[in-house]
Amino acid sequence: MVGPCRAHKKLQLLYQAHRTLVTVSIPAIFLVIILTFIIALCQEKLPHTLAPGPKPLPIIGNLHLLGKLPHRALQSLATKYGPIMSFKLGQVPAIVVSSPETAELFLKTHDTVFASRPKIQASESLSHGSKGLAFSEYSAYWRNMRKLCTLQLLSASKVEMFAPLRREELAELVRSLKNSAASREVVDLSELVGELMENIVYRMVLGRTNDDRFDLKGLVHEVMNLVGAFNLADYMPWLGVFDPQGIRRRLKKASKSFDEVLEKMIEEHESDSRDRHEKRGKDFVDILLSLMNQPIDLHDHQNIIDRTQIKSIVLDIITAAFDTSSTTVEWAMSQLLRHPSAMKRLQHELETVVGMNRHVEETDLEKLPFLNMVVKETLRLHPVAPLLLPRECREDVTIDGYFIKKKSRVIVNAWAIGRDPKVWDNAEIFDPTRFHNNNVDIRGNDFRVIPFGSGRRGCPGIHSGLTTVKIVLGQLVHCFDWVLPLGMSPNELDMHEIFGLTTPRKKHLLTRPIYRLVG
Repeated sequence: MVGPCRAHKKLQLLYQAHRTLVTVSIPAIFLVIILTFIIALCQEKLPHTLAPGPKPLPIIGNLHLLGKLPHRALQSLATKYGPIMSFKLGQVPAIVVSSPETAELFLKTHDTVFASRPKIQASESLSHGSKGLAFSEYSAYWRNMRKLCTLQLLSASKVEMFAPLRREELAELVRSLKNSAASREVVDLSELVGELMENIVYRMVLGRTNDDRFDLKGLVHEVMNLVGAFNLADYMPWLGVFDPQGIRRRLKKASKSFDEVLEKMIEEHESDSRDRHEKRGKDFVDILLSLMNQPIDLHDHQNIIDRTQIKSIVLDIITAAFDTSSTTVEWAMSQLLRHPSAMKRLQHELETVVGMNRHVEETDLEKLPFLNMVVKETLRLHPVAPLLLPRECREDVTIDGYFIKKKSRVIVNAWAIGRDPKVWDNAEIFDPTRFHNNNVDIRGNDFRVIPFGSGRRGCPGIHSGLTTVKIVLGQLVHCFDWVLPLGMSPNELDMHEIFGLTTPRKKHLLTRPIYRLVG
């Protein structure tokens, strides 16, 4: 009987141990569950750390603080709230970035998070539901479309292919200015350079400068005005139904007109004879038509290039190139007129490298370091788009300790970054020599100067734009001396700007050319 008794005692001990374990464990488990629930509840109630910024008003948010020159207003606010600033655009949360360090965080470190674009009414209407390049959301379609445009339209070899076209148009401008110089006429240089750039863009993209059947230039200007307009419906969507500014109505009309014009041009390109095609030269529409009905990417047979894509790409390229180069040349000439010593130094460099018996050629550009410095300094002080095209946050993210909600817009103030006194000595002063013997890059790799943006959404037409600006500016300075009208001194030249899709001079640049070459 001894064996069974011992076994019974062991069972009793095991039973008591089990009861004790259960008695202790159940409350402990409940305690863990309760504590977990409380912690989760507290975490939900704890507010995220948001970037500082001005207190928004109901409905309009902070829109009233933007003023007529938003880039300047936002720079001023950033001095109070910091380089990462919360801002409310109507009902849309936004983050304003105003320093090189923070720009690098958004455009490089977390580039993929901010690689998308917000939907805006203008792009949806004009680009067939954002089928173009500039305003498309980040997707496989956009990546493949950008790759196609970069390789087929905007590569260095394609830019070089259009060098004779640029030479012809620029020679025509020089002949016109030479006649004005002989008559001692004051010219509207802003208008003349604008027309030159329009002609170059039209010939590159469409193969012609204008068409008597329709006002192509007027239509493009209307499109650009609409794209650059401050549309309340983009920030307070409920206003879209009422169309208080009439923008939706104008967009519908412009979209239909532009689509009809491009359709006619595409049809004519398709029906052109071989001889006529060779005579007018190959343009962007020809290149895109040669790719039509082919997959945008070899591994993606779902998306093929069709007429809709061609029209959207053409519209994007025209609006992107239309005013950007002319605005840069306009500001460069304005700054050189205000700083005669810089003008003389640039002319001396051109005399030394090019000589006085011929025009500047694009092959000379790499041998003109001071010209490159002048262009860099102009883009530092006068970035073409002072507020880079907005990006949209693709997911909740924390940057530099600040929580940024998905769908927030990110506005990079390139104008403020280029004038940051912590980065640039005498930041407001035009001084091209600040770029002497340094490696500051303006193509998006150095965040101290980012006129073309950076990262995935950086401008793919940088090489084309810089080439055009340099050859036009070099030619104007080399062929002519420039005198301000009515005895105006350099300090009296009005340097105010207006804000839009680009930021040109408020008043056109009026000046008198004096021809200086031999022959």
